[in-house]
Order: sequence, then C-alpha cells, then structure tokens
Amino acid sequence: MNKIIREHYPAAKLPQDLRPNQDPNARVTVTIEEEDQRSGDVLSLEEIWAMRERPFRTKEEIDAEIRRQRDEWDD
Repeated sequence: MNKIIREHYPAAKLPQDLRPNQDPNARVTVTIEEEDQRSGDVLSLEEIWAMRERPFRTKEEIDAEIRRQRDEWDD
C-alpha cells in the first residue's frame, strides 16, 4: 500500500474543508494512504462464477428457449 507523508505543510494550501482552523500560517502533517483495491463491491471473475445458481443451461438449451419465445411472438 502506498503512503505519502508531508510534514510542516502549509494549511493554506489545503482545500478549505480540510483546514484545521482559520490560521493561514498554520502548519500541518498530511498523510495520504492508498485504499485497498479490494474494498467495496468489486468481485473477481472467479467470485462471480462461483455465485452462479444451478442448474446451468447449455448453449443448446438457451437457443431452444429463445426459439420458443420467438415462436410465441409470431402467434
């Protein structure tokens, strides 16, 4: 994990919502850490495949279902 530390950084250079007080001459220590890429709802392809529900259908079964549905539209 990457980490950047800046000591004695001028608070005046920070965005307003990150400034600790109104003193423009204040000095702060800024620490920035990269978050883990796996945090949140990101899933690997293996995890996605593992979540599939059974029964799995073959290509032929899927094609047959689509044909049946198309035939229903023609009626």
